[in-house]
Amino acid sequence: MAEKKVSMLSAFKTIIWPRRNLVFIGLILIVISKAASFVAPLSLKYLMDDIIPNKDIDFLKLLVGAVILAITVQAITSFLLTKILSVQAQYLISELRAQVQKKVLSLPIRFFDNAKSGALVSRIMTDVEGVRNLIGTGLVQLVGGSITAIVSLILLLNISWSMTLFTLVPLAIFAIIALKAFKIIRPIFRNRGKINAEVTGRLTETLGGVRVIKGFNAEAQENKIFEEGVDRLFQNVKKSLTATAFMTSSSTFLLGIATTGIMGIGGYKIMMDELTLGNFLTFTFLLGLMIAPIVQMSNIGSQLTEALAGLDRTEELMNMTPESDEENRTIVLENIKGDIVFQDVSFAYEEDKEVLHNISFEAKSGDVIALVGSSGSGKSTIAGLAATFLNPQSGSITIDGKDLSKINLNSFRKNLGVVLQDEFLFEGTIRENILFPRPKATEEELHAAVKAAYVDEFTDRFDEGLDTLIGERGVKLSGGQRQRIAIARAVLADPKILILDEATSNLDTESEALIQKSLATLTEGRTTFVIAHRLSTIRKANQILVIENGRIAEQGTHDELIAKEGRYYNLFTYQARI
Repeated sequence: MAEKKVSMLSAFKTIIWPRRNLVFIGLILIVISKAASFVAPLSLKYLMDDIIPNKDIDFLKLLVGAVILAITVQAITSFLLTKILSVQAQYLISELRAQVQKKVLSLPIRFFDNAKSGALVSRIMTDVEGVRNLIGTGLVQLVGGSITAIVSLILLLNISWSMTLFTLVPLAIFAIIALKAFKIIRPIFRNRGKINAEVTGRLTETLGGVRVIKGFNAEAQENKIFEEGVDRLFQNVKKSLTATAFMTSSSTFLLGIATTGIMGIGGYKIMMDELTLGNFLTFTFLLGLMIAPIVQMSNIGSQLTEALAGLDRTEELMNMTPESDEENRTIVLENIKGDIVFQDVSFAYEEDKEVLHNISFEAKSGDVIALVGSSGSGKSTIAGLAATFLNPQSGSITIDGKDLSKINLNSFRKNLGVVLQDEFLFEGTIRENILFPRPKATEEELHAAVKAAYVDEFTDRFDEGLDTLIGERGVKLSGGQRQRIAIARAVLADPKILILDEATSNLDTESEALIQKSLATLTEGRTTFVIAHRLSTIRKANQILVIENGRIAEQGTHDELIAKEGRYYNLFTYQARI
């Protein structure tokens, strides 16, 4: 299937047309600026043919005044153009970045599972930058250059049609070369965006995993991977530079031929009295005015091509389907109890490769549902479905009798809390991380969450207390401290539904004991799904589901399952012996 490309027409409709008032003012300024630029070359005819031969001092003063006025007008319009269009272009970039970031965050979890965060950063920050050339400098040069070239052509034909036609032949050849070059360059620019995103993505991963890299003495390996990526980027740039260099050298050669020809033809016409010296000088200056924007076209064309290639990739993201699905998710939850029912739920990450098969169970409001099983059995998938991070392929999930696939995601997730095994903390202070779900919570509510999760047990020892900076991903804290902050965050959010990828599997005994206490507080009165690693921590669960190969192998309370002496009994007694 051919890649969809953003055309200049669609870019005009979506980017330029909504800002037509500003662009119209810009175009008027361009016309005034370009009109003023003709004053100096046109005055040469009067200077050489009338003023100097007749020694007309008054006319000379008038002419010099007119040229100074024209130069002043050009300077003012140039300043205003930068102020209006270039500033507007930068505003547009910031606006587009915000829109793309908003769109990316609206995409389903599955999208992020297959995308590198660094590559997404590149797409949000870099791909939209070329847009400035559509509404800023590129547009000014394109429109201004076109006006200058057309007006210059008319004036040149008026002075000497034969000399003008002679110059048009090499210009036409250059135009054909430029059009072919741009067809080659656009895919190169588009591919550059992809390579840049990949290299940025790998670099982001490298910096994030620096402890692992140093721990395995893998600096040389990472350096090699990055060097290879940078080289791919260089090879891409080299291709585009070759194409643009060919255009530039072609223009230099062809326009040099045209200029040399004009010297010969013009000199001959002056000697034959078919052309005055003033007209020849005016023709030469006007020819420069016509040629300059045409030569610039190679630069402008590259800018616009780069802008459209960036827009291609941006539009790809903007056209992706968000997870919210507002057409179908119309039910808004008000006050929820938290009764969740799975009815014959099946799920597959890839077509024809089901990881869950006909899962059915009921979680009543306030129940703790423990998910037990070997790695890869489907526990996290069930939790992901309950959190609406995934949608079932078949069967249904309901909350308080309402189909979860029809419920507005914002209204559901306001009632959802998640504590993961490897909890993510943001760079900043402990206070900021706990307040993350409710930035406007009161000090009393904050301190209640801190006490409930036993965070004060270690923050009281810090000089800065809750205002201690924790570093990126909380690297300055221990695993147990990070988990308690995550639990405090969930306590403050006060969710009705809680997903708990049990937080105690990799902790020391003291940390585990404190976290078990804080989890008991956290799960009270909430419908909780616990992915259980240490079976000793789920004895009090209302219901334990033993998941094997995507199916519920056993179901019941701890005592019921121990009495059965089945799979759960084997797992529990095995762990107890370790």
